[in-house]
Amino acid sequence: MEILSYDFMQRALLAAVLVGITAPAVGIYLVQRRQALMGDGIGHVAMTGVGLGFLLSTSPVWMATLVSVLGAVIMELIRWYGKTRGDIALAMLFYGGMAGGVMFINLAPGGSNANLNSYLFGSLSTVSQDDVLAICLLAAFVVLVTVGLRRQLFAVSQDEEFARVTGLPVRALNLLVAVTAAVTVTVAMRVVGLLLVSALMVVPVAAAQQLTRSFKATFVVAVAIGVVVTLGGTATSYYQDVPPGATIVLLTIAVFIVLTLLATPLARRRARALSAVSGDPAECTIPERAPASSLHG
Repeated sequence: MEILSYDFMQRALLAAVLVGITAPAVGIYLVQRRQALMGDGIGHVAMTGVGLGFLLSTSPVWMATLVSVLGAVIMELIRWYGKTRGDIALAMLFYGGMAGGVMFINLAPGGSNANLNSYLFGSLSTVSQDDVLAICLLAAFVVLVTVGLRRQLFAVSQDEEFARVTGLPVRALNLLVAVTAAVTVTVAMRVVGLLLVSALMVVPVAAAQQLTRSFKATFVVAVAIGVVVTLGGTATSYYQDVPPGATIVLLTIAVFIVLTLLATPLARRRARALSAVSGDPAECTIPERAPASSLHG
């Protein structure tokens, strides 16, 4: 295939696969915790790390990882202790992160809007060998956490009080989710872009929930959707010369719409079947997706 004959496309496709795996793998916990927009906030903070990377002539990916992890920890601390003023503190953190990134990039030698746009919206041609190495290492960490600790993270995401009673280190696990989300943002920023990465963390999970009723099935289907749309969006970007991040997100939303349209008649059919068995007309309607409390691991 022509697309595989170019080194930059080989790197881009590998990065796309890793993004497709890691973003929904973390996103499923954020959705269950009702923190669907957390990735968007971390993306704003990560911009400061990208700018510092250019300013200090170091790897923007590693610097963005460091800054976004620090930002995620601060966000979690604000959630614990912020009380009524927490939303204002978070807003300042998000907007300050974006403003800092813009400022540092413009102060850096050779800084330009082109460099900024490649991190905001993704860029296939700028994924370097060093970027791929960093993405592989960070993705390995994300997969290790989201799969290896899935039972503990699921318990905390569902009911913190119950998890605390059972003896789980709730605050440590909450911090781990936040840190893993921050790492995922930096994994995805070279392909999807910082401003669009949150969509890839949330929409595949929402799409999978249209068809699945268990946590495990939702996890597997969401990751499969993530891989398909990132590969499809990357290939489309190459052949049609369109932005990769926007293409991937639009494909993801299209998948969500299609699965929703397919799931609606199936849900009605299940409702009629349940009604026929129970004889209770009140059961003629059921949710389009299983409630969070029923997604057992």
